[in-house]
Amino acid sequence: MEQRPVGLTRDAGWQIGVSRTVAADLGAVWDLLVSAEGLALWLGEGVDVPLVTGQQYETAAGTVGEVRSLRPYDRVRITWQPADRPQPATVQIAVRQAANGCSVRFHTERLDSSDEREVMRVHWKRVAAELADIVAGR
Repeated sequence: MEQRPVGLTRDAGWQIGVSRTVAADLGAVWDLLVSAEGLALWLGEGVDVPLVTGQQYETAAGTVGEVRSLRPYDRVRITWQPADRPQPATVQIAVRQAANGCSVRFHTERLDSSDEREVMRVHWKRVAAELADIVAGR
């Protein structure tokens, strides 16, 4: 049996997941993530709030997509397609209450390559660190 490289799935292309526990209540973290400030942090400037299932969006930078599902205080799943990307990827953000705060998991699938996977890993780690800094300052 052939072994796949780390991050390459059989049917969803390349994927990456990054998680971080932040020292804040789940409700406060969720409210931040779906606010204009939070959306600008992880998705890009210019997305209308509130998010609604079925909503089409476009960021100021030209990334487009659709909100596929939204379960408040649990997870949001969207398609994500920057202007230079031929096919959309899928992004999911999930939150869970943890003993010492709130666990936030960022997951992207249907990436085109290991290089794009690494770009998204760096992006999600930066977002997670900035999110932690924002909630620590509140």
